[in-house]
Amino acid sequence: MTATTRMGKMETRTTRTEVLGLLGLARRAGSVVTGTGAVRDAVRADAARLVLLAEDGAAGQVGKVANLLRHRTVPRRTWGTQEELGRAVGTAPLSALAIMDDGFARRLRAELGENEGPLGGPVSDEDG
Repeated sequence: MTATTRMGKMETRTTRTEVLGLLGLARRAGSVVTGTGAVRDAVRADAARLVLLAEDGAAGQVGKVANLLRHRTVPRRTWGTQEELGRAVGTAPLSALAIMDDGFARRLRAELGENEGPLGGPVSDEDG
């Protein structure tokens, strides 16, 4: 079974389940930073290996992270809802999270696709 994401990509339920499971594993391994402030700090410290932004994230919160990522080579993906991201890592709904481990980041990028690159994909309406 497939579903179309907001960005028009097709993904299977298996892929979605796999991504959510990987996020949970990464959290239990201590490899996830949650919330826009902590994500921005991780990006500034060159510790973030992948940044995930919620498809329905608040424009102001997502914009803060997106502006910082414009000047960095950290890969990012816009994926999932705030509720899904938060539930996957055991927190309240999230606009952004960062993966700190190379292995988890590599696996998640493989599941999510490599097509966005470090700066690809729309993040908010203001982003253009």
